[in-house]
Amino acid sequence: MTKWPYALPNLMSACFLLISALGVIFFLEETSELCKHKPDPTLHIGRWIQRHIFRRDISMDPSYNAIPGDEYASLEIQMTPTSAHRTTASRDEESPKVKRTLPFKRIWTRNLLNTMLAHGLLAMHLGTFNSLWYIFLSAPRFNPNDPHPPGFHPHGLRFTGGLALPPPQIGLALAILGVIGISLQLLIYPNLSQRLGTALSYRIFLALFPLTYFLTPFLSIIPSSDAPPHGVSGAPIWLSITVVLFIQVLARTFALPCTAILVNNCSPHPSVLGTVHGLGQSMSSLTRTLGPITFGWVFGKGLDAGLVGLAWWILAGVAVVGCLAAQGVRDGDGHEILLEGEVRGKSGVVTRSD
Repeated sequence: MTKWPYALPNLMSACFLLISALGVIFFLEETSELCKHKPDPTLHIGRWIQRHIFRRDISMDPSYNAIPGDEYASLEIQMTPTSAHRTTASRDEESPKVKRTLPFKRIWTRNLLNTMLAHGLLAMHLGTFNSLWYIFLSAPRFNPNDPHPPGFHPHGLRFTGGLALPPPQIGLALAILGVIGISLQLLIYPNLSQRLGTALSYRIFLALFPLTYFLTPFLSIIPSSDAPPHGVSGAPIWLSITVVLFIQVLARTFALPCTAILVNNCSPHPSVLGTVHGLGQSMSSLTRTLGPITFGWVFGKGLDAGLVGLAWWILAGVAVVGCLAAQGVRDGDGHEILLEGEVRGKSGVVTRSD
């Protein structure tokens, strides 16, 4: 650890991810209507591990059950529990009927397109913030005695320089980020999100991201106890960092769960739910890749030109576009399109007439 000081955090992250992966592989049961009745050898290994290593009696474990009134469950009135513990015979007897699948060309509803656009833009500026934030914290401060570019004089919105924090102080800034995030997730998100609803929460808290990105570069001109080239220090700068992070984490705490729910509910038919989630993951992966690369280059150009806020303020513009796109997003029911033989009742529940 002395030779490789960054090894320990990465090894810990690798262990956590490995534990999650093993849990999914050996213990997570399939719930998809199209795949849940297929054999899964890894679940049998998981059952063996539970019986012989954890000494658990899994014969009495509850299995998944369809929720009454759920439109997805109502596609098959005789829905049966899903469990890896059933026998082959019972699984064959309870296999559902072949269900109709919505063609790929028909999934592109207006709500799905709006949701994917807003989802992609959110992923872009969130991923970019995480990347730029670390660079900004460690970038050298502006030194009037050795200006770069030569002859540069700050005025108005034209100022430059990072915070020049050493690794321990950057770790403290990240710890503040984590503490705020966990506190908001546990204490504020559940009650407030339930009162506002998914779509309204999403729109309201997306509006906080542009404010965060606009304010972030101003941290470089907050008075500091230590002069350049030393890193910033003192109560004013750390209070300012905490305020900026609080706004960003508050917005993220509400936006991320809401966008996951909205992506799920924008599916026009339950048969293409997996396809819709695949599209959402592809969109977010693409924008999370392009965002940090593009804005990292812009951030460097801004520093060279004496304008540290260039990348941040363009990123705020991207977040504003994301807010506008979110105005067209609605919380769907996951079954917007009815196929032949499906009927929507007065209560909104979809059933099959055949």
